[in-house]
Amino acid sequence: MQTGTIARITDKGFGFIKIEGQEKDVFFHSKELVGVTFDELREGDKLTFEVVDSPKGPNATQVSRAVAQPMA
Repeated sequence: MQTGTIARITDKGFGFIKIEGQEKDVFFHSKELVGVTFDELREGDKLTFEVVDSPKGPNATQVSRAVAQPMA
């Protein structure tokens, strides 16, 4: 699983995730969300996901909100 932050989100059911250290953002579609609805997401939210290659570039699948780790 990878982690990233929502860089941009649209009102059309998709958005883009910024992965730290990578230049290109990863596309995600609302149909790939697990355990969260598209309307609950905001730019800056942290997500976990898998990346798959597609003809148009990398896509995120199995997208869910990242669980905050308790501070020690």
